[in-house]
Amino acid sequence: MTPTMTLKTDGLRDFLTTLIHPQSDRKILDFISSFGVEGDSIRVIFEGPTEQLQFLESVRSLTEVQLKQHFPQHKILCALLAPKSFKSPPNILPTVKSIIAIASGKGGVGKSTTTVNLAVAFTQLGYKVGILDADIYGPSLPTMMGLTGKPEVTADKKLIPRKAHGISCMSIGFLIPPDTPMVWRGPMVQGALMQLLKDVAWGELDLLLIDMPPGTGDVQLSLAQQASLAGAVIVSTPQDIALIDARKALGMFEKVAVPVLGIIENMSVFTCPHCGQDSHIFSHGGAQATASTLNVPFLGEVPLRLDIRSGADSGQPDNIVQPQGAIAHCYRSIATHMIENISTASKKSPLIQILD
Repeated sequence: MTPTMTLKTDGLRDFLTTLIHPQSDRKILDFISSFGVEGDSIRVIFEGPTEQLQFLESVRSLTEVQLKQHFPQHKILCALLAPKSFKSPPNILPTVKSIIAIASGKGGVGKSTTTVNLAVAFTQLGYKVGILDADIYGPSLPTMMGLTGKPEVTADKKLIPRKAHGISCMSIGFLIPPDTPMVWRGPMVQGALMQLLKDVAWGELDLLLIDMPPGTGDVQLSLAQQASLAGAVIVSTPQDIALIDARKALGMFEKVAVPVLGIIENMSVFTCPHCGQDSHIFSHGGAQATASTLNVPFLGEVPLRLDIRSGADSGQPDNIVQPQGAIAHCYRSIATHMIENISTASKKSPLIQILD
């Protein structure tokens, strides 16, 4: 850039996007708390948890060198701030030991099917489990669990979860007719979600799995701010287009201080029931490679199987129908890894501020 050109914040953003930290192979922009251009001054601020300060200092130093080389006509302020304390969300469900968000960056990757089968797997391992269907616009839990009708209400006006296969279930789908579209704006959706979370008599649960809507928007932020999550699990197919969005979902949870328990690769392989040949319809190994690159646990692979799909449509999850089958074993293995990661996960301070 020549001295006669005026640098704007958007131009600085474009430049920062090109910088990669060589040791972690991650974009330096991922570690930046704020940046801006004021006259002939460039300001870039880093902020992170105490245990990451040494690493962030190396990132800060590299960024400063690059900025001075490319913008010699500007004054460079490249600072690493002391970590701010992160106010943990209140414990709004004291009878639930751990709340886990099951999320994805995009729709169509089998997140809801994964949530239901993991819930069954946890019950088979001896845990008391609940599922909250947080997809207000497209609730699928009633169908997948074979449940119909409205929930009853306690004397103190709390909804009583519907039960199937020993699992406590709550969904907006229990409260509206199946074909009724939810034509609601964001604040209404957030309000409905928090009611389904807080105004329900969940009882004593070891785990509450929240089947999140796809994306990284208002619902995810509201949940992270208002509920104390034990962690989040990212579900993705192995194809590149799904993994791009999975990385965004993972980054969002990191920035709001929710530990990522791991990534699940769904629809990893299709085995022809007639000839037995394996076909990697959505590619293969992409989720595991992404987990390795981003330094998060890889929880396991789930194949693309007709019986998984038919079980979801009929309200009879495959690991209920075939509790000793290969698919049931697959989900129980993933569930076991999740439990191990819950016990070792530690919350990280957010790298950006999420405003109320």
